[in-house]
Amino acid sequence: MAAREVLARLRDGFGLSPEDADWFARGLATGEVSDAQAGAFAMAVRLRGLDPDGRVALTRAMRDSGQVLDWDMPGPVIDKHSTGGVGDSVSLLLAPALAACGAYVPMISGRGLGHTGGTLDKLEAIPGYRTAVGVEELQRLVRDFRCVIVGAGPEIAPADRRLYAVRDVTGTVESLDLITASILSKKLAAGLEALVLDVKVGSGAFMKTMDRAQALAQALVETAQGAGCMTTALITDMSQPLGTCAGNALEVIEVMETLTGSAVNQALWDLTAALGGEALALAGLAEDAEEGALRIDDALESGRAAATFGEMVAALGGPMDFVERFPDRLPSAPVMREVTAEGEGYVAAVDGEALGLAVVRLGGGRLRESDRVNPSVGLSQLSMIGERVTPGLPLAVVHAATDADAERAAGAVRAAYRLAEAAPDEPDLIHARVG
Repeated sequence: MAAREVLARLRDGFGLSPEDADWFARGLATGEVSDAQAGAFAMAVRLRGLDPDGRVALTRAMRDSGQVLDWDMPGPVIDKHSTGGVGDSVSLLLAPALAACGAYVPMISGRGLGHTGGTLDKLEAIPGYRTAVGVEELQRLVRDFRCVIVGAGPEIAPADRRLYAVRDVTGTVESLDLITASILSKKLAAGLEALVLDVKVGSGAFMKTMDRAQALAQALVETAQGAGCMTTALITDMSQPLGTCAGNALEVIEVMETLTGSAVNQALWDLTAALGGEALALAGLAEDAEEGALRIDDALESGRAAATFGEMVAALGGPMDFVERFPDRLPSAPVMREVTAEGEGYVAAVDGEALGLAVVRLGGGRLRESDRVNPSVGLSQLSMIGERVTPGLPLAVVHAATDADAERAAGAVRAAYRLAEAAPDEPDLIHARVG
């Protein structure tokens, strides 16, 4: 078989067979497929599309292009994936809560992409925390501590790493088929028995409309199930930031306040319970999602999730006393500035993407892959839809490295908020369930 044969069949609308997918994924991983051929493949899939069988074939092939983990645990191996949003730190709550409920959670996560924050970037705000471990160490840590949140090593889905880099420069990132295969190939390479998906919709999400979010959720669930992993998805709101903080260290503080009960963010808690309930039900650790959510509530309320999180942090090189001393252990920005409202009314709409980009421009994310991230900068005390504001009261607080950075961010924050005279309806946290 040659790459041009696979490309010709795709170009001419004959789809992607399992044999073609296996050959092309191996070629991506080994380098036999050139960058030009990889780009042509991505464009052919973007323009022609794949049927459900083709998506499953591509996902399996990319999963199998590297090492697929095998587990021998006394409990189910499960995980969660979010399509990305602003102020979304649920993974840091959910992984230890699931572990406290009897699951094993090898959570292979990513870095910030565009305006959305990355789980690994948040964790790297914790001094000493290592996000890069080998497969053998990952398996040992999961066996010993039940949950580990790290990045994908070179052994995991190498075909996806190669194809993703090509997609980024060929205008094919938005392909539903390629998004589906990219997300699932890495997750399924972790050897999961069950997976719950959080598909975001709204101004701060990649999917701005319900139609697009529904299509992605359906494709992800059908493909994961077709590849042998029990999966459900929740379509959740991102018409505003999920938490009241956006920025790596600030989001970790909000997580720790919720885990320890010192200042609970109810939206983070509720979404963690809903996603966790789905995961526990899929894995057979709860009779249904409602019972599963109650078990997650108990893991959070009892402090068991916080203790598990602390054990994970220490095992990966972070402070031994992180749970008890997290405010002292995290970096803080030298400049803090309140962003005051210029008018009076109720918050009617929030441009979540604009807030996310404001954090990126403060240095809390990447404009280029090579950019270094400043973990201390970001936004806190973000006003939410339905809140009443008056002139002089803060819409948010900017945490910046310099006064000039703070001034620019303040302008971006003001522009991201729209006020109205009447109080709007607050958006639902969960819009739909697929699975």
